[in-house]
Amino acid sequence: MNIGILTGGGDCPGLNAVIRAVVRRGLHTGHVVTGFEQGWQGVYENRTVMLGRDEVAGILHRGGTILGTSRFNPFAKEGGEERIRRSLNDNAIDALIVVGGEDTLGVAQRLHEGGINVIGVPKTIDNDLNGTDVTFGFDTAINIAMEAIDRLHTTAESHHRVIVVEVMGRHSGWIAFYAGISGGADVILIPEHPFSIEKVCNALRRRHESGRTFSIVVVSEGAKFMTGEPGDQDGSYILSSMKKDAFGHVRLGGIGSMLAAEIEKRLDYETRATVLGHVQRGGTPTAADRMLGTRFGIAAVEFAEQEKFGFMVALQGNALVPVSISEAVGKLKTVPDDLYKIVESFVA
Repeated sequence: MNIGILTGGGDCPGLNAVIRAVVRRGLHTGHVVTGFEQGWQGVYENRTVMLGRDEVAGILHRGGTILGTSRFNPFAKEGGEERIRRSLNDNAIDALIVVGGEDTLGVAQRLHEGGINVIGVPKTIDNDLNGTDVTFGFDTAINIAMEAIDRLHTTAESHHRVIVVEVMGRHSGWIAFYAGISGGADVILIPEHPFSIEKVCNALRRRHESGRTFSIVVVSEGAKFMTGEPGDQDGSYILSSMKKDAFGHVRLGGIGSMLAAEIEKRLDYETRATVLGHVQRGGTPTAADRMLGTRFGIAAVEFAEQEKFGFMVALQGNALVPVSISEAVGKLKTVPDDLYKIVESFVA
């Protein structure tokens, strides 16, 4: 069998672990593995690289992806689907392993509906793909964010400041929630719950009046002010750019700075904003992400051998199970209300 593999969307710690596992497992059972460079763009442009033991040696600990990635959408191009089909035929691909998030796997689902043999591997630091308990990259991201919050505690305490930490999370607040709780944040704001700046300020005021001289506020980039609040903008996201990517997403950013300015204006507490940005998705993956990526890669090859096309490898409990890609991308997995109630016991 000739197995193709691509990595699409944002880069993510653990991608190389998946690639390595696919190659090692594939070669072990007599398959050939063909890598497509730069995600769907590489398939569209027929840019390939043969993957063997030498190509994947020493990549387990490396962040990013040796295949490169992009947010390319072939369905946004005239004749894009036909070019994808031609490229896969030219390279005699029997099964294509697609490693990506909602958008990358959304393309895979449309191609599967057209008869192309695809298998999905869930990848996103946001942990918002449906059908799987966790995605690789998430553990690394929350540990990076938690360490940053730990470090910011000392400077906030030394200067008697409020520090607002903006983390990634467009539609879901998993990173803010996990890193905020683990890092001992005093306020945690996520997209699932529009927030009142007045309530945030009241919580910080109570904390300071009780003798605490500093506070840490963690906010997802996709968090929204409640309707009618300053900066609400009719319930829209705070944007850093109106420019859209190939899947129609605008660039978020700025909620941290806006929130910090509003806190300082209302409370007269010295307040600073820190935006972690892409540092959350870069660098060396944790042991958990290396292991999960490895398990996903091996299972993806097994799915190909079993002709489980149109399915994504998912972690449920400690078992790897097939979940239809359509189910995985049909809705986002967000932080449930009952879990978010933990915040009430530990913040402010």
